[in-house]
Amino acid sequence: MDTRVLASEPVPGGIRLELEPGASPVSGACELRFPEEAPVLGARLLTGAATPADLPPMALRLATTRGTNALLTRQGGSVALFITRGFADLLAVGTQQRPDLFALEIRKPRPYYDAVVEVSERLAADGSVLQPLTEETLDALRPKLEELRERGIGGAAIALLHGYRNPEHETRLAQILTGAGFPWVVTSSDLAPLIGILPRAETVVVEAFLAPVIRGYLAGVAKALTGDSTLHVMTSAGGLARAEEFRAKDSLLSGPAGGVVGAARAGRRSGFERVIPFDMGGTSTDVARVDGDFEYVFEHHVGDAHLVAPALAIESVAAGGGSICRFDGDRLRVGPESAGAHPGPACYGAGGPLTLTDVNLLLGRLDPERFGIPIDVEAARAALEALRDRVSETGPRPPARTLLIGLLRIADERMADAIREISVRRGYDPGEYALVAFGGAGAQHACAVAGQLGIATVVVPEDAGLLSARGLGVAVLERFAQRQVLRPLADLGGELAELLGELAAEARRAVAREARDEEIEIRRRIVHLRFMGQDSTIPVEVATGEESEEAVRQAFDRAYRTRYGYRPETRQIEVESVRVVASSRNRDEEPPPPVPESSETEPSGARKAVLAGTAEAVGDAAEREVATYERTALAPGARLSGPALVFELHSATVVAPGWTCRVDGAAALVLERKNPATQDLATGT
Repeated sequence: MDTRVLASEPVPGGIRLELEPGASPVSGACELRFPEEAPVLGARLLTGAATPADLPPMALRLATTRGTNALLTRQGGSVALFITRGFADLLAVGTQQRPDLFALEIRKPRPYYDAVVEVSERLAADGSVLQPLTEETLDALRPKLEELRERGIGGAAIALLHGYRNPEHETRLAQILTGAGFPWVVTSSDLAPLIGILPRAETVVVEAFLAPVIRGYLAGVAKALTGDSTLHVMTSAGGLARAEEFRAKDSLLSGPAGGVVGAARAGRRSGFERVIPFDMGGTSTDVARVDGDFEYVFEHHVGDAHLVAPALAIESVAAGGGSICRFDGDRLRVGPESAGAHPGPACYGAGGPLTLTDVNLLLGRLDPERFGIPIDVEAARAALEALRDRVSETGPRPPARTLLIGLLRIADERMADAIREISVRRGYDPGEYALVAFGGAGAQHACAVAGQLGIATVVVPEDAGLLSARGLGVAVLERFAQRQVLRPLADLGGELAELLGELAAEARRAVAREARDEEIEIRRRIVHLRFMGQDSTIPVEVATGEESEEAVRQAFDRAYRTRYGYRPETRQIEVESVRVVASSRNRDEEPPPPVPESSETEPSGARKAVLAGTAEAVGDAAEREVATYERTALAPGARLSGPALVFELHSATVVAPGWTCRVDGAAALVLERKNPATQDLATGT
């Protein structure tokens, strides 16, 4: 029976509820439903504000997966695509790439638009008008517009050929559609003023599809704020934007971006400028590379969508604590399917399958008393036995512990391979970086993953489960200014310096709407270069005073050799585009705390567990008595050696054999490999 809550009051350890007269007292577990968005509820609980008028002025920052979830589940708005006549099938044809080359039945994803309207107009490649957008053309469109509105289509995505060169036709058509009653009208020349009609069209369709979801969500949050409150949202590029300026296309990596920003800060606090964020949650693991500053991409894929939008270069793999462990008849698999929150892992006792969380639990790497919810270890064992039965149908029945260790190694290899994607395959040695492990499960697997990659240092920050929120808290206001160039480097001369200056001024003005001029810095100046005739580009950082042709060419040569190992000597270099990043200065930056004097620490207990790295761990002999520690009892300077387990609220850190652990001045656990020259055996891909 539903019971309405009439009042609530935050108290230490809980909430006091006042129920309707005559209602039965609440006993056991209950569900509380609120009509407001979750961030507003969180603000109420923190401030004790019972009514909307009671909320004090605040600076609220959000990172959201609302747009990502809507895109992946296709629960956005209805959209009509307006495109140059003759290109109605452009998005259906796409690039004609076949991800599954040998599939006998090809199932193409459904487009994100509900209707296509061809517009009789045409621009030349230089932006000159070949066929004008006449009043007669616009008048002929009006009956079609009325039909679309009657069908309930509210989103209008405009992508006209060569509109990035000359936005006049797109702007004029947008005015007509707004007057016709379309609430969401977006143009490709505004969102992505770059060459390539296909990615521009895909981006503008996604924006129109998600606009009602994102704008409705932010409007619901903003409506509850009072007084001089401010509302900022984290973009996929790791910066903050005002809610009224936030674009749906910039929201799709908003959540993971907060973790990368937090990991970069945690690395600097522990004295490491070059870090690899390793965010392992319940469903997936996100990794990135930070080399003093962030690595950006300006085109990326999320689900079936291709977007032209700045984002942090984040690689995701479907391996997390909830990843399902199964046997497909030929081999063992971990993920990509996830048990989710319902039914969850088998140990939740709700009939869920064997997951990576169950594997860690059965290997003794997790303590069932520390979950915060009732844990059914026997249910996890039963799920393991069912998997052993399944494997024995095609061969010998494997020992339980051997099977568990094998599943663990498969998961570790999948996560290590995601890190290779953003490091080794781009010409970077992961051994030159520290691995910053966070998320609910990151610290359990960090040593094994680092061992496969030759990484000698792992940093587990304080409150690792909240690092994404910490990243959101220290993020800065950030704006990008960009320009398509498409000219040989040798032809630009001094124009490159002028262009960089113009873009710097443009980006600075965008940030200046919210920050004082002395608080603004031009953080990055990026020139995208390629050899003439190539499609992909290499970004090159250009410092002030180094805009000459020779300096830029040498920087490109170094970057090309790093990535590909050689450099074609006779090819002409082309400047594809130029981007400048301006941001407010980070007031949170502090020098790393002093390194405290080290001291050996006595364990708080012991338990039997399997903590071996991937080079060990075969058979029953891998289980051993390991020391356990409470993280809250480890003061800066504390030192211990593996094998060991460090427990904290909602997580545990595995200190594998051959690793040491110390607590630094930032209260982070710094795990170091005793013999960094060796590398664990990989299980292969």
